[in-house]
Amino acid sequence: MTSVADLMDYDEVVERFDPMLGLEVHVELHTKTKMFCGCANEFGGEPNTHVCPVCLAAPGALPVVNGIAVESAIKIGLALNCEIAEWCRFARKNYFYPDMPKNFQTSQYDEPIAFNGYLDVTLDDGEVFRVEIERAHMEEDTGKSLHVGGTAGRIHGAEHSLLDYNRAGVPLIEIVTKMIPGTAERAPEVARAYVSALRDLLKALDVSDVRMDQGSLRCDANVSLSPKETGVLGTRTETKNVNSLRSVERAVRFEMTRQAAILAEGGEIVQETRHFEEASGTTRAGRRKETAEDYRYFPEPDLVPIAPSREWVEELRLTLPEMPAQRRKRVQAEWKLTDAELRDLVNADAVDLVAATVEAGATSVEARSWWVSYLMQQANTRGVELGALPITPAQVAKVVALVNEGALTNKLAREVVIGVLDGEGEPEQVVEARGLKVVSDDSALEKAVDEALAAQPDVADKIRDGKVAAAGAIVGAVMKATKGQADAKRVRELVISRCS
Repeated sequence: MTSVADLMDYDEVVERFDPMLGLEVHVELHTKTKMFCGCANEFGGEPNTHVCPVCLAAPGALPVVNGIAVESAIKIGLALNCEIAEWCRFARKNYFYPDMPKNFQTSQYDEPIAFNGYLDVTLDDGEVFRVEIERAHMEEDTGKSLHVGGTAGRIHGAEHSLLDYNRAGVPLIEIVTKMIPGTAERAPEVARAYVSALRDLLKALDVSDVRMDQGSLRCDANVSLSPKETGVLGTRTETKNVNSLRSVERAVRFEMTRQAAILAEGGEIVQETRHFEEASGTTRAGRRKETAEDYRYFPEPDLVPIAPSREWVEELRLTLPEMPAQRRKRVQAEWKLTDAELRDLVNADAVDLVAATVEAGATSVEARSWWVSYLMQQANTRGVELGALPITPAQVAKVVALVNEGALTNKLAREVVIGVLDGEGEPEQVVEARGLKVVSDDSALEKAVDEALAAQPDVADKIRDGKVAAAGAIVGAVMKATKGQADAKRVRELVISRCS
């Protein structure tokens, strides 16, 4: 494990070295079935229940390409401004891995379905950075190994390992960038922004659920350093399967500081895979990195080539939805947002949530207020992503409507939201069960006002003498007595009226 003493200060790193990035993102498609067989493509399930002779590599079992996966791959390529191959084919990528039953992965090598594209990503300060795409190719996922008795689920020290092949054969698209130069001190930020923008694009295309926490979107971060302004490419490392946006940024930053310290001491970087340790924010060595020759690629003899017609490609282009970048420009104009307000929404991953809440009847101001303030606080408290909170935009819009109708105060509305988050039902059910409806009966409010005035005669005298600001103390007492269920505006009117 690399210690802090083995690292170079980040500011010194960017003074002395130029970073070079290369990012490989694996996307699990949410097709109904696997890439080459009819087994269910579902997350979880009892181990080894979504399997068949094809995905278990039984002798004589032959694969058949999933047509929807090919369609999704083309859509991804088009959305990434790629050229779509007129003819491409699968290849066998040969290497031994315990949870890959065939001992090779069916992938694409020098004939990908999509190539030569780009994605423009926006950094937090509004700077736009273009990331060029080398290729997007189709392949299959591996199974999962469960190491029993080791430390933190690792094979080291394990007593034995269990294999679950439910994921083996799940459709994957691997999106590989070209080398990303010129990032300088912003390299970690660019890496995070790219993966974030790619996740948003894939979500808009509805080809994957892009759940990084479940592994349906994961990033391999290639990092190398070269002495400042020499233009000499350094030896790269590849940090594998990084599964959160924050971790992508941390992994790139850590590798830059680790490699710089080694180079400054006259050492050499080992070309290897590395694993990111979430708890410590460090990486540890994996295996020596293979070259393409080591994989002994050759064309897959059991699958015919893929030759999408130009007519089909253009038909699919017409089905593409509004892309996230264009949508943000549109909603910024429609909702009259400043650049800073839009960035807050984007950084909170709340654009779609706010838009859906607006569609359900709330104003953009009301929807933004709930999602980026109170609900974001709840997400942070509960340790989940904002979109993973158990409340829908329609439910948020209903709470807003109840406030606008005068049935709830803002304070009561927050209690209703908590009830919904805690699984107590729809907003109306929570209001009823918790007895949270605003007290609108004037007779009940007048009684509470009279009691508050009687309890604070000196304050009542001040109000009678024209010091209207003193009414706030009485309003506060009434609100306390009614447990926040009174309409403060109506209470104030009654206080002034009683003291006239």
